[in-house]
Formats: sequence, structure tokens, C-alpha cells
Amino acid sequence: MVIFALTLLIAALGMTVKSALAKEKASTHSPKYVIQRAATAPSLTGDWESAVWKDVTPLSVSHFYGTEKYTHKPKTEAKVVYGEKGIYIHFRVDDQYVRVIETEYHGKVWEDACVEFFVQPRVERGYFNFEINGGGTMLLSYKESPDWKGDSLRQSGSVPWELAQKVQIYHTLPKTVDPERTEPTQWQVEYFIPFEIFEAYLGDLGSITGQTWRANFYKCAENNSHPHWASWSKITGRLDFHQPEFFSEIHFEK
Repeated sequence: MVIFALTLLIAALGMTVKSALAKEKASTHSPKYVIQRAATAPSLTGDWESAVWKDVTPLSVSHFYGTEKYTHKPKTEAKVVYGEKGIYIHFRVDDQYVRVIETEYHGKVWEDACVEFFVQPRVERGYFNFEINGGGTMLLSYKESPDWKGDSLRQSGSVPWELAQKVQIYHTLPKTVDPERTEPTQWQVEYFIPFEIFEAYLGDLGSITGQTWRANFYKCAENNSHPHWASWSKITGRLDFHQPEFFSEIHFEK
């Protein structure tokens, strides 16, 4: 019994240390973003200065990685608001060397000129990754937390198209851009995510007003002449966007 108790104690201490290290890593680089409630729904027309968007403070996706080798750092900003039915996200990118070739849902959009939103509505649960290239093609997955011991409404993996197609996407680039555009190019992706997508995996979210979620925003491109990777909330160690311990808080304004 003593040996068993000691084993449990060691395991518990290990989990405590692991949790503390994760919190320490996350708190080291922790921007916060307040999501305003929109008086009216954005029209999804790419108007960065419309009445809905003009007074919304943008966040900056400005932590670049591998810069000793890759020098292209496109200015990338995002604005976020919410309404009764879901979240609206508007990315604007001042880019160059733009290439977009993926056209299939859940294809390799991250290799194209791409913007990404990873979000964890419940800290004890998993996260969703919305990856959308400049042509409006999306990859959408859900990854359950390995520590979750409760029931899961759906399994981890690709979000089925019948749910994913509920994301409404506006994009300013053509569906494909090939060959690469080498001249400076500004492009935008604006989209709406209904809360029902999250609830299909997590159950009823209740009133969103006043809630705090965790998230990160990214910009990347791999299949062009000037690859790059950037994030809003800084990640350290390996270059991997799938590290929820580096997500930061997004708060839904009352």
C-alpha cells in the first residue's frame, strides 16, 4: 500500500509540475484580446473600415519564426467581433510572393498564403483550428485534450463538411493564384463561425457574453519562394502551431 501511495504521489507531483510549466510558458507570452459585441452583423464584403469594423482594435500577427533564414515578414492584422449567433473574424495581409493552389476542403491550405485561427472555448477541453488560404479554401479540425476524462460528443479529427460548410467565407484573392504573384499584394479573408460548430463538440456554451476563451492567430506560407510562419501569441521551442499551451486569452466583452 505504501508503494502504491508513493506511486500515486509521484504521478500527481509530475502532473502538477507539468501543469505549472505549461502555465509558466503561457504566461511568459500572453497578449489578451477583447472581442467587442457587434451592433449589427458584418456584411462579409472585405470592408476593413466599415461601420462595424472601423472602431475595432486589430491584433497583430507579428511573431515570426526562422527569420535567420527566411526574411519575408508580411504585415498581418485581424479584427474580431461577435454576435448572438457566432464570431466574425477579419484578416488583412500586406503580402508579397503570394501563391494559392489548394481548392479542396481539408487540403494542404497551410502551404499556400494562409491565415489561421486556433481556438479553445473550454480550457479543459480541446481546440479547433480554422485554416483558410487566400482563395477561401478551408481546413477545419478539432483536437480533444488528452487529459479530458468526460464524454465527448464527437471524436477528434476533421470536422465533417456538413458542419464546416456553415462557416461563411469572403476572400479578395481569386480561388487560385498560380504562378506566384511577386509584386506587393494586399489580401483579406473575412468569415463567420457559428457557435453551433463549437457546440456540436462541446455541448451548450451558454451565454457567450463575459466568457474568456483561449486562442492564437497565425500567418503562414510554405509553397512559395519566400516561406514564413508567424503568430499573435508567441510560441517557443519547436515551430509547431499546434501547441495550446501558448494560446492566449480572448474575452467576450459584456
